Amino acid sequence: MSTGTKQWWTRVVAAELVATLVAACAPRAPEPPAPETISPVLAQIREEAARAAPLVDSPWVRDFLAATADLPPVPSRVVYVDAENELAWSEREAEALGGDAMEGLERRVLDEEYYYFTRYGTPVAYARALDLIAAHGIDGADGLQMLDYGYGGIGQLRMLATLGADVVGVEVDPVSHALYSAAGDTGTIAGRAGVEGRVTLVHGSWPGDAEVRASAGGGFDLFLSKNTLKNGYIHPAEYVDPKRLVHLGVTEDEFVAAVFESLAPGGLFVIYNLCPAPAPPGEPYIPWADGRSPFPRETFEAAGFEVLAFDEDDTAMIRRFGLALAWDQGEDAMDLENDLFAWFTIVRRPS
Repeated sequence: MSTGTKQWWTRVVAAELVATLVAACAPRAPEPPAPETISPVLAQIREEAARAAPLVDSPWVRDFLAATADLPPVPSRVVYVDAENELAWSEREAEALGGDAMEGLERRVLDEEYYYFTRYGTPVAYARALDLIAAHGIDGADGLQMLDYGYGGIGQLRMLATLGADVVGVEVDPVSHALYSAAGDTGTIAGRAGVEGRVTLVHGSWPGDAEVRASAGGGFDLFLSKNTLKNGYIHPAEYVDPKRLVHLGVTEDEFVAAVFESLAPGGLFVIYNLCPAPAPPGEPYIPWADGRSPFPRETFEAAGFEVLAFDEDDTAMIRRFGLALAWDQGEDAMDLENDLFAWFTIVRRPS
């Protein structure tokens, strides 16, 4: 090999070595984040929220829907139930009872779907009631003091808490007490941008049980009942097994007065009910089909409330929500046009 050729190859090798060293020292582009893997349950809730969002007017209620992304995954849990006596225990509580006491209890494994849907459906359905509430003066969730009477499932409470709300859920269902008893279910809930909210669950009869009432507290901006305070549950037109009714534990006047006292000045008491069609003649009576307010206008006014909306028909809008949430599909498909109705009542404690 000639001297000129050797020099040429030397320059080529040197250039390649320099290029290799430069490439090794150059900052590397960050690796793209791995795609998020979520459970089918959480994926469904997020998809429902995305489909419902175009039907919502209030920006903070759209934030409530976006908060579905903050719901944590939850492993299956075991609860033990004494159905006859309407009692339930978490697995830890049941084990503390001892082997003899556990005999005869029904062991139930409740998965993530039950944790978020229970027997009452998606927490996303709360968006319609919250949008009405926003239209009547509640302008955000951050700092909101709220009581959810008959909350049913924890999903909507956690979603509101991630927006900065302090939410109290009241429920008589013993399974709810057992299911939502793990660390992290309640207490301070971290939200976005440094916001923190809180979830408190109270089990028992409000306001008749003095301990329950004291635990729930007061000074609320919002007292919400969704699908609990129905006329058919409290004033059934026909005989119904008492286990299928709502028992206030006090007179109606006392209940409404207690709600008034629990609210801060300017606070809202909202009743929002979804209902199927009434049973046709000759068929068994359906108490939950009568979603009108169980309290007459005069009872609200006597307690000091200002009536903003009384037994308003929200059927057209809730059917749009039902279509967006695919309630007309699947094994339990609903006939939206003939078997879905909605009513709401909104009253305010004067400022």
